[in-house]
Amino acid sequence: MNLIFQTLTFLGGLGLFLYGMKTMSDSLQRMTGDKLRSFLSKMTSNPFRGILTGMGITTIIQSSSATTVMVVSFVNAGALTLAGAVSVIMGANIGTTVTAWIVALLGFKFNISEYILPIIAIATPLLFVRSKENLGHFLIGFGLLFLGLQMITSNVPDFTDAKYSGVLEFIAGMSNYGFFSILLFVLIGTIFTFIIQSSSAMMAVTLVMCLKGLITFEMGAALVLGENIGTTITANLAASVANKTAKQAARAHLIFNVIGVVWILLLFNQVLFVIDKFSISVGGGSPFTNVASIPTALALFHSFFNIFNSFMLVWFIPQIIKIVERMVPIYKDSDEEFRLKFIPSGYISAGELTIEPAKREIEIFSKRLIKMYDMLHQLTEIKDDKKFKEIFERVLKYEEITDRMELEIANYLTKASEHDLSHKASLYISSMLRIVDNLESIGDSCNQIAITLDSKKKSGIVFEKELTHKLDIMFAYVRDALILMDDNLQSDYNDITAEKANEMEAKINQYRDTLRDEHTEAIKTKQYSYQTGIFYSSLYAQCEKLADFVINVTEAVEKVNE
Repeated sequence: MNLIFQTLTFLGGLGLFLYGMKTMSDSLQRMTGDKLRSFLSKMTSNPFRGILTGMGITTIIQSSSATTVMVVSFVNAGALTLAGAVSVIMGANIGTTVTAWIVALLGFKFNISEYILPIIAIATPLLFVRSKENLGHFLIGFGLLFLGLQMITSNVPDFTDAKYSGVLEFIAGMSNYGFFSILLFVLIGTIFTFIIQSSSAMMAVTLVMCLKGLITFEMGAALVLGENIGTTITANLAASVANKTAKQAARAHLIFNVIGVVWILLLFNQVLFVIDKFSISVGGGSPFTNVASIPTALALFHSFFNIFNSFMLVWFIPQIIKIVERMVPIYKDSDEEFRLKFIPSGYISAGELTIEPAKREIEIFSKRLIKMYDMLHQLTEIKDDKKFKEIFERVLKYEEITDRMELEIANYLTKASEHDLSHKASLYISSMLRIVDNLESIGDSCNQIAITLDSKKKSGIVFEKELTHKLDIMFAYVRDALILMDDNLQSDYNDITAEKANEMEAKINQYRDTLRDEHTEAIKTKQYSYQTGIFYSSLYAQCEKLADFVINVTEAVEKVNE
């Protein structure tokens, strides 16, 4: 019973460690999310700057997975090439080693446990101050992280005790197979990291196991290598339901880490010898003989692996890209064109980082609607029945796509709103939900106009040149409004031309009123048939209704800045 309770307490401490990590990451993302996205979007294709960027961002937000989510969304958006993404992911691997250093230096060398509750006490009042709320969450997450580490440490038995000799013998037996033992511990590290889904948490557990005498420095280093593979498996499983670019980025991450582990294993003893000598030279002692030196030596090994691996493989990024492009080929077919490109459905993005993929997807939504609208004008000019039917069916297909896009983006944003968000992020999500609703309504309006044109053609109604000319003017006004709406959506929602959009809306309304008055008079004087008038009035009214949804989109964009 004591063993079960101790195991549950250990797992509870691990959960507290993970929760502390997540709280720190989420709060830092809320404080820096906009700046991080802006910074990453301005990245060039320089691989070394990419590495430094990935390292810096992951160090700040303490989550290589969150960095990967951002990278994938920017690759899809065209703001970052796949080559740039690989370099940023390399840097993210280096950035995630910071956690190991925090745990090794503060968690073991410095007794921080007595400061945990005072830190939480200072942080709690900050939760009720709007401008300091995120800082409060960060400090509480920091405190919970080390409280969890303390619980992990205190609930791992002291294996130097004689009653645990059987356990030590079993571990020693696993360690007596030479190089096969190293491979075995790499596999164990991979599996457990995948189960825990956090290389940082598994690294903390590894450090505790070494400090308690459960495993040697060599086996700890092997576990670290496995952790670097395990953290990529999670991303690849997530990418299995994401788009192909996300799959390519995930595969590149896996290939990069696997290659690194292979060359480190080939030089395993030599690398550990270098780490040992360096640890001794800086006064840390030898991790082979001094258990207290192992945490710092493992953190050093972890950093050495990721830094050296990054700066060695950065020269082979083109080759890595060729491999992943063969593994996950992207074909330019119509089916692929109509899928969501930016929202990585298999990735769980925290808080602030959900905004960028949705924003990019909305931009594509807008571009697609302009294409759809342009098909309507083609329908007014085409005489050939076969060509008319082909474009008409394409409009219907686009309408189905807009329905699906609205549903998927709205679901994504709704899930994002369940996170604890900054005020700015909440405004973005609220506005984007309204935007996608109105974009879908624009698609519905285009569909209705197409159906009206189809019914007109089947009825054998042909407009006189004057009516066609007047409708052409209305179509042109509405298209101008759509283009301006698209320009506003392509902006960062900060510099939009709302005044011009309102002028266009007034212009369309006024022209609709003019056409309606003229139509009423024309019907009275029987200038054209009643049936012709029905189709004519329906078309200009539907165009004006479409323009109402267009101005709603601009108003929703403008709402972000209020």
